Amino acid sequence: MTMTTEMVGIEIEDVHLAFGKTKVLTGVNLTIEPGEFFAFLGPSGSGKSTLLRSIAGFGPQPDGHIRIGGKDVVNLPPWKRDVGMVFQSYALWPHLSVRENVAFGLKERKMPSSEIGPRVAAALDLVGLKHLAERMPNQLSGGQQQRIALARTVVVEPKVLLLDEPLSNLDASLRVQMRRELLALQRKLGLTTIFVTHDQEEANTTSDRMAVLDGGVIQQIGTPQTLYDTPENLFVARFLGTANILEGKVEREGGDIRFVAGTGDKLLLSGEADGTGAIVLRPQNIAISEKPDADTLSGRILHREFLGSQIRYIVQAAGTEMVVDQGHKAGEAGYLPDTDVHLKVNTQSAVWIPQ
Repeated sequence: MTMTTEMVGIEIEDVHLAFGKTKVLTGVNLTIEPGEFFAFLGPSGSGKSTLLRSIAGFGPQPDGHIRIGGKDVVNLPPWKRDVGMVFQSYALWPHLSVRENVAFGLKERKMPSSEIGPRVAAALDLVGLKHLAERMPNQLSGGQQQRIALARTVVVEPKVLLLDEPLSNLDASLRVQMRRELLALQRKLGLTTIFVTHDQEEANTTSDRMAVLDGGVIQQIGTPQTLYDTPENLFVARFLGTANILEGKVEREGGDIRFVAGTGDKLLLSGEADGTGAIVLRPQNIAISEKPDADTLSGRILHREFLGSQIRYIVQAAGTEMVVDQGHKAGEAGYLPDTDVHLKVNTQSAVWIPQ
C-alpha cells in the first residue's frame, strides 16, 4: 500500500474548552512535526482524550486554532479534516466481515469498486491479516481486531492518524508486541500520529516526543528521555517513573551550592539553584554504602524487593522513605532490612525544582 498524501504538521494554538463551568483544556499550545509519532500522556481526567477528540472534530468545538497542514480545521466537521481515528473499543461493525469493515470508509467515499478491492487487500496485507478477510469480528482475537481497526483507518489514506488508547484492552504481553507493530506501521507509512495513553511505558517506547497533561494544562513537552531526566515540575517528576523528592532550601558555601533538606542533611549541587524548592533523585542514581563520605545521607533499610536484574531498597533517610535501585549480580547477597547504611547521591543527576 502506498500513501499518496504528503506528511503534514499539526499546530494547536491557544485552545480552550469548558463543559459548563468546568475547564477541560486551558491555553493549549503545541506544534507536532510532519511524520512525528507524538504522545499525549496523563492520568484519567487530564484532558488528553478531549484534546485528541478536538483535533478529530468530535465533541464540543473548542476556542482557539487547530491547523492541519497549515489549514485551520476547528470549524470543520470530522469528515473534512482528513484524519483517521482508532478508538479504544476498535468499533468494528459486528455484522460485517473483516473485508467489509475495511472497505466501509471507501464505500462511504463513493470509490469505484475496481479500486476498493486492491486497496482493501493492500491494507490487510500491511497489518498481516489478508488471510482473515472473510472472518467476522467475533472470530478474531483482541490483537487481530486492533489490526483490523488500524487497516480500516489507514485504507482511506488520512493525513493524520489519531490513536485513543488503542492497546488498553489487550493483555500485557500482547500490548508490548502490538506497540512495536504499531510503531513499525507508522514508520512505514510516514503518517503524522498522535497516541493517547495513560501508560508511561507505552509513551516512552513509541513516541518521538510527548506532552504530559494534567488538569487540562500541558505540563511539559519533550522527548521521553528529556522529560524523565529533566522534569520541569514535581507533577512530571512523579508521573514519569519513580522519583525521590526532597524538599528544602539552597545555601551557598564559598563557591559551592548546597541543598539543605528539612532534616539538615546537605548535598552538593552541580547546577544553578537558589531559594527554596525540591530536588528530584531517581532511584538508579543513588548508591548504597556502608561508610559515610562527602554528600552521603545516613539511613536505615526498611524493605527490599528482588526484581531479577536489580534489587529495590526502601531506605529511611533525610526524613522520608527513599527508593534506591541497585544492579544485581549472581552471588551478591545485597543488604538486609534494618541495616544502617549511607546513600551516595549522584548529585549531577539531581534536578532542582524551585518552589
